[in-house]
Amino acid sequence: FGTLLAGPVARNMMRTLFVNKGKADKLARRPESIEKSQVKKLGILGAGMMGAGIAHVSAKAGMEVVLLDTSLENAERGKGYSEGLLRKAIERGYSTGEKAAALLGRIHPTTSYHDLHGCDLVIEAVFESMELKADVTRKTEAVVPETCIFASNTSTLPITGLAKASERPEQFIGLHFFSPVDKMPLVEIILGEQTNDEAIARSLDYIQQIRKTPIVVNDSRGFYTSRVFSTYTTEGISMLAEGVKPALIENAAKMAGMPVGPLAVTDEVTIELAWKIGRETAAAKGIDYPHDTASKAIAKMVEELDRKGKRFGKGFYEYPEGGRKYLWPGLAEHFPPAGEQPDLEALQTRMMVIQALETTRCVEEGVVMHAEDGDIGSIFGWGF
Repeated sequence: FGTLLAGPVARNMMRTLFVNKGKADKLARRPESIEKSQVKKLGILGAGMMGAGIAHVSAKAGMEVVLLDTSLENAERGKGYSEGLLRKAIERGYSTGEKAAALLGRIHPTTSYHDLHGCDLVIEAVFESMELKADVTRKTEAVVPETCIFASNTSTLPITGLAKASERPEQFIGLHFFSPVDKMPLVEIILGEQTNDEAIARSLDYIQQIRKTPIVVNDSRGFYTSRVFSTYTTEGISMLAEGVKPALIENAAKMAGMPVGPLAVTDEVTIELAWKIGRETAAAKGIDYPHDTASKAIAKMVEELDRKGKRFGKGFYEYPEGGRKYLWPGLAEHFPPAGEQPDLEALQTRMMVIQALETTRCVEEGVVMHAEDGDIGSIFGWGF
């Protein structure tokens, strides 16, 4: 069976990695009727991990970047992310002090929305809260030009819903980056119900400026990439709650071809974020949180055990200073292993099939409009 599949799989990988990626990089989904554009001044709302990463790649591409946060200390810390990357680049001979200084000179930390005046594009990268995102949208539109495109870097919240806070919903779009932004090549463009061709074209032009690979999908909660990938992490957390040993879960995933186990990757993006998204999703659907096996386990980790993920120093894994991470031994106490453990193949099948089913739903619902974008999104978004 494996031999029979080898040819088709190899051909599909070649087609995706070279032919289809090449088409995407040349902006195959760009509306032809719109004149070519260039972002000269970019605004970023939120100087956390994502905002700082977007600031870096944009300043590297030659743009003036306004990096706005609630305190100047936070905004400066966001700029400091670029300083750290550039320091390593100089040490390794990939950059010079002169180039680093020029790049840093293009990033302007601030707390004032008035500094966004003249921006061609503003990208919102604040916490996953409808209320907060609505607030920063209104404050931004009060000072930016009417021609400015407003984009949200949300990983799950529907763009159409977020655009309700905008006076110009036709210029509202989703630009979903992946972490770490400086290394991950993919950007998922999400179209709201009212997003127009100019917003699509100008967003694609910006992505080409920063040398990323775009895919274009329609709106839904979680869009395509987060929606499908979350089934993988949720399945892994469900297995843990069901009594499957955490090391078995992680090893089964990696042996199936996933670059990172579901528990480890949840720690990376933070369990707290999964908890916040779960609560937002449940509220939007009018159901209680937590309501299923995985969400109950996530709520327990955050609310009861105060283990929120790698950024907080503890999650499913322990993160000793100067040492390698390892699975938290306390998991055995709070999620007792079952007496009989499933075999690797059964676990791998669960992790793969759940993603395939959700991808099929995305195609059926019209979220994924082109099969090529589905392939590019999975390979460059989460490495499978």
